[in-house]
Amino acid sequence: MSIVIGGMIGLGKTSVADTLSGHFKNKGIESKVFYEAVDDNPILPLYYELTPEELDAKRIPFLLQLFFLNKRFKTVKECINWREPVYTIQDRSIYEDWYFAYVNKNLGRIADLEFKIYEELVENMMEELKELPKKAPDLMVYLKGSFDTVIDRIMARGRSFEINPELKEYYFEVWKGYDEWVLNQYDASEVLIIDMDTTDVVKSEADAKKVCLDVEEKLNEILNKDKAHIG
Repeated sequence: MSIVIGGMIGLGKTSVADTLSGHFKNKGIESKVFYEAVDDNPILPLYYELTPEELDAKRIPFLLQLFFLNKRFKTVKECINWREPVYTIQDRSIYEDWYFAYVNKNLGRIADLEFKIYEELVENMMEELKELPKKAPDLMVYLKGSFDTVIDRIMARGRSFEINPELKEYYFEVWKGYDEWVLNQYDASEVLIIDMDTTDVVKSEADAKKVCLDVEEKLNEILNKDKAHIG
């Protein structure tokens, strides 16, 4: 089974991914987590730290989207090699990458021509994936939360390049359309929504257990649907 963890910046995708991986391993199910490229990303700090004028001059937002797209395309191919009986868990998916590029275009950080080139590249990559077996995930676990929760979580984890107060407008622009995109535009897999306003898998063992059981129940539901379809 292949799972992607989606959701707003700071809501705990990595923590949920690690929690699920530990849960599966405790049940004797091998799992592999593919993390988002943050620590080894030379462009990401620049995206958060440079002035709007510097971002525009260096075309940093466009470069950042290409960096992430390339890494996520590679992750999808690696996940295919880790298929059954291994459960693969992706910390954000290639499908969400488009949403971030779209927001940056609307903010004027990515030019229309750059976005056109980006979309053509995404389309080309997806054509390549169509030739591969079971390239789409089985489930997206979508972490949903209020904007206040997003900001609180970002501040709490303390990444220096993320806590500039001037970034709050950017976070809001990403946050405000995320639910609509997932619920009305994303169609690569089924979606399980986790309310992060009331869930903390790091501080609450009960929350962690509930998330794991909810995901397991949803995966069993998907497996039963697949068996019924085959039958």
